[in-house]
This record gives sequence, C-alpha cells and structure tokens, in this order.
Amino acid sequence: MEIKKYAAVDIGSNAIRLLVANVISEENKETQFKKSSLVRVPIRLGAEAFVEGIISENNIKRMVDAMHAFKLLMDVHGVERYKACATSAMREARNGQEIADKILLETGVKIDIIGGKEEAKIISSTDLNKLIETDGTYLYVDVGGGSTEFTLFSKGEIIKSKSFRMGTVRLLNNDKATNKQIFKDVETWIKTHTKGFKKMALIGSGGNINKLFKMSGRTEGKPISYIYLNAQYQFLKEMSYEERISELSLNPDRADVIIPATKIYLSAMKWSNARRIYVPKIGLSDGIIKSLHNQSI
Repeated sequence: MEIKKYAAVDIGSNAIRLLVANVISEENKETQFKKSSLVRVPIRLGAEAFVEGIISENNIKRMVDAMHAFKLLMDVHGVERYKACATSAMREARNGQEIADKILLETGVKIDIIGGKEEAKIISSTDLNKLIETDGTYLYVDVGGGSTEFTLFSKGEIIKSKSFRMGTVRLLNNDKATNKQIFKDVETWIKTHTKGFKKMALIGSGGNINKLFKMSGRTEGKPISYIYLNAQYQFLKEMSYEERISELSLNPDRADVIIPATKIYLSAMKWSNARRIYVPKIGLSDGIIKSLHNQSI
C-alpha cells in the first residue's frame, strides 16, 4: 500500500479553502481519495473584484496571512504536492496577477489564475461517472461566487460544457437588469442543449447546495426533489439575513449567498425539466487532488 498526501487550495469569490487528502494506492485495487482536513476562511474577494475591479489592501493582507497559515498546515500534514487555483474574482481583478506574485514572494505559495473552461475541466475530472448511471442524462451545475459551470452528461459522456458569469456574490452586487439578462442567457443555453433528453436529473456542487442537502436530513446518495428545494427557497426568502444566522445557524458569509444559489439550482432544474438533484459533495478542490494524482502516475 502506498499513501500520499496532496493538497488543493481553492481561491474562490466567496471564500478560500484548503483541502488536504490522502491518496491511497494498492496493487489491483482502485485508488482511494480520502479527505484528511478541510479549512475554509471567509474572504469575500468577489464583492470588490466584481464591483470595483480591484482587490483592496485589507483583503490582500488577509490573503497573505491565509496562505502563510495554509503553508504551515501543509508542512504539518506532510503534504508532498499541492496546487493552488484562483477563479473568477482574481481573474477579473486588475491587480489579480500582482497579488499572486506578492503571495509567491512572501509565502512561497504559487497561485494559478485559471479560466472558466479550465475550472470546468478540473471539476469534471472528478469521479462523476461513478456517481451517475451510465445510461442516464445529467446536468452538472457547480455554483461559485463569481461563476457557475454547467456540464451536460449523457450515457457517461460529456456532451457540452459552459461557464457563465453567474456567481452568487456577483448576483448580489449586480443590478436587476444585468441579472435578468444573465438568467435569460443561461435559460437559452440549458433549453437548447437539454432538448430531446428524457429523465433528466441535476448534479449539484458548491458550498450552498451542500448546506441545503445537510439541512434536508437526507442520507448520502439520495436526491433532493424540485418540490422540496422550491419550498426551502420560499422558506429562506421569508427569513431575514439575521434570522438565517440565528435560527438556522448559517455562517454570516453563507446566509446571504444561499438565496441566489438556490435560485440558480431551481432555475436549472426548471429549464432542463429535471425533478431531482443529487449532491455528491465534490468540487474544484477534489478535482485538483485528482489532477495531482493523475500527473504523478
């Protein structure tokens, strides 16, 4: 048996995460990927990047501190290899590359600022095909703070994939007219590419759908229905931001974005005629770990 420790740093628009995983290899057995540690820090880069077009000195300092901490945690865990990826907020901030250079200089952590297509490719490299029926059709929806990735699978194959600037933090900061146009564009794309497919189901990833799944009390592997998700959406909308924190114990940086996130999943289900959404709890961090393993083979 061979056990290797890899780490993934996901610098998103709503939070920054460090995932440490054990990659267990045995002869004549399938490689196992076991989460060892997951640390999440609520640095909301998107609120600045999408509105001001620049990340502030205060958040730059917080990022540097976070990367110092992550570097120490990786050393303590004995991580052999890591990869740090930044998505839409760093991509769109005018000083994004400058910040990445500063972090490398001060902490030794190298950050790759990746595009939407590469993000979707990394996510889809996870073991999605093991979670879905090979003869079924699924729309995979990964909702982030700055963008949402849609991937259409049918009979185990990727049919179409596209990234939209439709993230939760972005939707909170956009004007109504802009958001209306974004939803219209996504509706057209989903309806065009899912037309003709029967018995469609969604696969959802992202912190918000993971939280909604946990709140549902369902056992792992069981889907959430459109009716349940819609009822939960109406319930959440009726509560104030403060009530979502005090009564539902949501983190302050989750209590606002969970509303637009739920709307995205519901809209995708409606436009694709899906009645169920599966939540396998996989995302960019898991894809990074898998890609590190594939590179080492």
